[in-house]
Amino acid sequence: MLSRKPLKTGDIDGSIYDFEKVGDVLEKHNHNLSTVHITIVARGKIKAYSHDWALEASAGQILDFRPGEPHEFMALEDNTRIVNITKKFGGYSDDTQPAEA
Repeated sequence: MLSRKPLKTGDIDGSIYDFEKVGDVLEKHNHNLSTVHITIVARGKIKAYSHDWALEASAGQILDFRPGEPHEFMALEDNTRIVNITKKFGGYSDDTQPAEA
Protein backbone atom coordinates (compact mmCIF):
# COMPACT_ATOMS: atom_id res chain seq x y z
CA MET A 1 0.00 0.00 0.00
CA LEU A 2 1.23 3.45 -0.94
CA SER A 3 0.88 6.26 1.60
CA ARG A 4 1.47 10.00 1.20
CA LYS A 5 2.37 12.64 3.77
CA PRO A 6 2.54 16.33 2.85
CA LEU A 7 5.89 18.03 3.40
CA LYS A 8 5.78 21.75 4.17
CA THR A 9 8.47 23.62 6.04
CA GLY A 10 9.39 27.22 5.32
CA ASP A 11 9.87 27.56 1.55
CA ILE A 12 9.98 23.78 1.01
CA ASP A 13 6.85 22.12 -0.33
CA GLY A 14 6.45 18.52 -1.36
CA SER A 15 5.35 15.04 -0.38
CA ILE A 16 6.77 11.94 1.29
CA TYR A 17 5.65 8.64 -0.25
CA ASP A 18 6.05 5.31 1.51
CA PHE A 19 5.76 2.14 -0.56
CA GLU A 20 4.98 -0.70 1.85
CA LYS A 21 5.55 -3.59 -0.54
CA VAL A 22 7.47 -4.43 -3.70
CA GLY A 23 5.27 -3.56 -6.67
CA ASP A 24 3.43 -0.67 -4.99
CA VAL A 25 2.96 2.06 -7.61
CA LEU A 26 2.60 5.83 -7.67
CA GLU A 27 0.60 5.99 -10.91
CA LYS A 28 1.72 7.92 -13.95
CA HIS A 29 1.18 11.63 -13.55
CA ASN A 30 2.38 14.92 -14.96
CA HIS A 31 3.32 18.37 -13.66
CA ASN A 32 3.29 21.87 -14.98
CA LEU A 33 5.98 24.49 -14.32
CA SER A 34 4.57 25.38 -10.89
CA THR A 35 4.26 21.78 -9.62
CA VAL A 36 7.27 19.98 -11.15
CA HIS A 37 9.60 18.34 -8.62
CA ILE A 38 12.80 16.53 -7.85
CA THR A 39 12.59 13.10 -6.24
CA ILE A 40 15.00 11.88 -3.59
CA VAL A 41 15.06 8.16 -2.91
CA ALA A 42 15.30 8.17 0.89
CA ARG A 43 15.35 4.38 1.35
CA GLY A 44 14.88 1.28 -0.73
CA LYS A 45 14.83 1.17 -4.50
CA ILE A 46 12.41 2.33 -7.19
CA LYS A 47 11.85 1.98 -10.89
CA ALA A 48 10.90 5.30 -12.45
CA TYR A 49 9.60 5.43 -15.99
CA SER A 50 8.01 7.67 -18.57
CA HIS A 51 6.90 7.31 -22.17
CA ASP A 52 10.47 7.24 -23.51
CA TRP A 53 12.76 6.17 -20.65
CA ALA A 54 13.04 3.92 -17.57
CA LEU A 55 15.60 3.77 -14.79
CA GLU A 56 16.22 2.27 -11.38
CA ALA A 57 17.26 4.45 -8.45
CA SER A 58 18.43 3.50 -4.97
CA ALA A 59 18.64 5.30 -1.63
CA GLY A 60 20.56 8.54 -1.95
CA GLN A 61 19.86 9.12 -5.64
CA ILE A 62 18.05 12.21 -6.94
CA LEU A 63 15.83 12.38 -10.02
CA ASP A 64 15.17 15.75 -11.67
CA PHE A 65 11.93 15.97 -13.67
CA ARG A 66 10.98 18.46 -16.39
CA PRO A 67 7.59 20.14 -16.65
CA GLY A 68 5.27 18.17 -18.90
CA GLU A 69 7.23 14.92 -18.44
CA PRO A 70 4.83 12.13 -17.43
CA HIS A 71 6.34 9.70 -14.92
CA GLU A 72 5.48 6.81 -12.63
CA PHE A 73 7.24 5.07 -9.74
CA MET A 74 7.21 1.43 -8.68
CA ALA A 75 8.85 0.05 -5.52
CA LEU A 76 11.50 -2.60 -6.11
CA GLU A 77 12.02 -3.20 -2.37
CA ASP A 78 9.67 -3.34 0.61
CA ASN A 79 9.54 -0.19 2.77
CA THR A 80 10.80 2.15 0.05
CA ARG A 81 10.47 5.89 0.63
CA ILE A 82 10.76 8.79 -1.81
CA VAL A 83 10.61 12.50 -1.09
CA ASN A 84 9.29 14.84 -3.80
CA ILE A 85 10.26 18.49 -3.47
CA THR A 86 8.61 21.08 -5.72
CA LYS A 87 11.01 23.30 -7.66
CA LYS A 88 10.70 27.05 -7.20
CA PHE A 89 12.72 28.24 -10.21
CA GLY A 90 14.29 31.13 -8.32
CA GLY A 91 10.94 32.31 -7.03
CA TYR A 92 9.62 33.00 -10.51
CA SER A 93 7.00 31.06 -12.42
CA ASP A 94 9.21 30.87 -15.53
CA ASP A 95 12.98 30.34 -15.25
CA THR A 96 13.54 30.36 -19.01
CA GLN A 97 13.88 34.14 -19.13
CA PRO A 98 17.42 35.51 -18.90
CA ALA A 99 18.38 37.14 -15.62
CA GLU A 100 18.61 40.91 -15.64
CA ALA A 101 22.08 42.33 -15.13
